[in-house]
Amino acid sequence: MRITVVGGGYVGLTTGACFAHLGHEVVVVEKIPQKVELLKKGRSPIYEPGLEEILQENLKEGRIHFTTSLKEGLEFSEVIFICVGTPQRPDGSADLSQVEEVARETAKLMTSYRLLVEKSTVPINTHKLIKKTVQRYLKDKSIPYDVASNPEFLREGSAIEDFLKPDRIVVGVESERARRIFEELYGDFDCPIIYTDPATSELIKHASNSFLAMKISFINMVADLCEKAGADVKLVAEGMGYDKRIGRAFLNAGVGYGGSCFPKDVKAFIRMAQDYGLDFGLLKEVERINQERPKKFVEKVKGILWSLKGKKLGVWGLSFKPNTDDIREAPSLKVVEILLKEGASLSLYDPKAMENFKLIFPEGGQVSYAKDIYSAVEDASALLILTEWEEFQGADLRKVKDLMELPIIVDGRNLFEPQELRAMGFEYYPVGR
Repeated sequence: MRITVVGGGYVGLTTGACFAHLGHEVVVVEKIPQKVELLKKGRSPIYEPGLEEILQENLKEGRIHFTTSLKEGLEFSEVIFICVGTPQRPDGSADLSQVEEVARETAKLMTSYRLLVEKSTVPINTHKLIKKTVQRYLKDKSIPYDVASNPEFLREGSAIEDFLKPDRIVVGVESERARRIFEELYGDFDCPIIYTDPATSELIKHASNSFLAMKISFINMVADLCEKAGADVKLVAEGMGYDKRIGRAFLNAGVGYGGSCFPKDVKAFIRMAQDYGLDFGLLKEVERINQERPKKFVEKVKGILWSLKGKKLGVWGLSFKPNTDDIREAPSLKVVEILLKEGASLSLYDPKAMENFKLIFPEGGQVSYAKDIYSAVEDASALLILTEWEEFQGADLRKVKDLMELPIIVDGRNLFEPQELRAMGFEYYPVGR
């Protein structure tokens, strides 16, 4: 099939590259010329394992193209995936101005049938606003069109696999014509495909992410009790996870969730409920627990070291999760901010996210960036672990111990087994263990 993707950000780029990988012809419309030039050279502006390789492969095969022209994208295909940003406003609602712009400009350019597909995460009943906008700006009101919802469920760090081998595909449609297009598009996928109305499809995405965020905040709440009572939250999570009704995924205690989805989607879901006269108090508590995690982590560090002023601390991990360079809403942002206010000197290291982090915390004064995991801990009073990168798990811990001023590790991601590190002579402080 021929497919047009509007938006060359994380979702759009992954969607376009993966559809091309599956043999479709794809045009990605991106309004930033510099990004288009970069993509035409096969270089990805974001780090995602496997993405750049797929881009280069499909550029070589001629299955993916990039342009700044929406007109060119609309002329290429009748299927238009809307993958633009929906950033959060201060009140928690989603800024849909980019979605509105795509709908408006598409309507002005349409000369025949088009299927507009919401791929971006949007509030419930956004499809109605898109339809109203298209109808308003169509020059020829008799031109047929459909608006559908097909939410993405991509995890940063494993987005390629999530797209190519999904748990499920959700499609919200209102016409047989639109449904037949999706049946052709997803016909070769070996997973459940759920066809719903667009409103239900839109809601599934927010409900899914909010539920997963709730699991994380729940286990972090339990971790606090485990620390007070002398229990092991990792074993609690394992014992819970064997129950098929609960499952083990997203029951990892730590410094909290971050990224571009969970914080934004939880706030948006709360706001959506308010707009319909409902109070999602449960999700407000999920959000409160998560916001407290970085503060509690720093309080733990202070309790261990007594005073942080003038002390050098090594920090492993800045991205909100491993295998990405994304620091949006990362717990590390708040942890570093508080540590600097306490007067600590920080040596920061992350395999991929340091350049992004430097934009917020420039090098100099109390902040330095290390070339590797070992230089980050030289003469450090403690090592703080904020992201569970595989590289950290493979570290030579005896070398780490020898380099540090004090052999203290405060592990915000429970990377290691307490007995093993303590047997090596570390003071080891995990979460909830």
